[in-house]
Order: sequence, then C-alpha cells, then structure tokens
Amino acid sequence: MAEHRQLQRAALLDAARTLLTEGGMEALTFPALAARTALARSSVYEYFRSRAAVVEALCEVDFPLWAAEIEAGMESCDSAADRIEAYVRGQLALAADPRHRAVVAISALELDEAARERIRAAHGKLVGLVVQALEDLGHTQPRLAAALLQGVVEAAVRRAEHVAAGDRAGCAAAERPELIADAAVAMALHGLDRARA
Repeated sequence: MAEHRQLQRAALLDAARTLLTEGGMEALTFPALAARTALARSSVYEYFRSRAAVVEALCEVDFPLWAAEIEAGMESCDSAADRIEAYVRGQLALAADPRHRAVVAISALELDEAARERIRAAHGKLVGLVVQALEDLGHTQPRLAAALLQGVVEAAVRRAEHVAAGDRAGCAAAERPELIADAAVAMALHGLDRARA
C-alpha cells in the first residue's frame, strides 16, 4: 500500500512537471493533475492540500537534483575560474528551463516563509562551492563576492527572460542567451573592465 501511494505521488509530481513545462503556472491545477494521472480530483487532495504543497514537493525533489547538476559541472573543472564559469553557466542554463522558471515563480508567490527558507538552505550549498572557488582565486571577502556574483547571475537571468519574451525595450536586438551568458561570465571573472571584451 505504501509503495502504491509513493508511485501515485511520483506520478502526480511528474504530471506537475509536464504541466509546468507545457503551460507554466496557470496550467498547474488540481483538475489538470487528476486528468493527467487518471485519478479523481478528490484523490489528488489526499496527496497535496494545495497547489503550493505540490510546488513545495517539487522543490524538495528537484532543487537538490538541479544543485547536484551544477555542482557536478563545477567539480569537473580544473581551475577556480573554470568552476565559477561553470556555476554561472549552469544557473543560466537551468533558468532557461521553462519548468524551473515556473516552479521558481510559483514558489515565490505561494510558498510560506518556512518553505522558502528550506529552498534557500538548499541553494546555500551551491553558494558554499562558489565561496571556495573565490577563496582559491584570492578574494579577501569571498562571501561578499559570492553574493555579488549571484546578483550578476540573477540580472543575466532577467535579461535573458526579457529577450526570450520579445521584450526588446532596452535590449539589443542581437542579444542571444549565449551572448548574455558570455557577458555574465566575463563580468564575474573580470569585472567591468573586461566584461565588454
């Protein structure tokens, strides 16, 4: 019985991922989950009390996997600079995934503070890897540098989202995701002096 419930819960989470990928936040509804899994809508409520509970479960399962993906990319690098580049590019690639974008957007809107804190804690492990890489590069304040680096990544994500959405106001027509990623990496590694090179 417990195994059957675990399988149904996993099927509901798979359906939620598909719905988010196909239609974003608006697509993730209990009727849609029920239809995708051939369960009664009342059965969905046996597993999740709200859409926020579905998103929290997705975060608990998927965020560690996404973090492990970025960590593996960093660990495959030989130098501290390459690890920082892998961190930046890994996050930007992840942010381009529509499912990830939708989960992040919903989690910001619908999760309570305790759930958001758990997500921040999971992200903290990645930040620790960057702090180590920055220490290896000789930064005297690696935690501050890591926080600023994260700001660069978040700005690059927003820029790429505007370009992808066709919002060209203030964006150069030639900007493509890979160019935005290149600029973010240059900014992270070389600052303003060489970011435009």
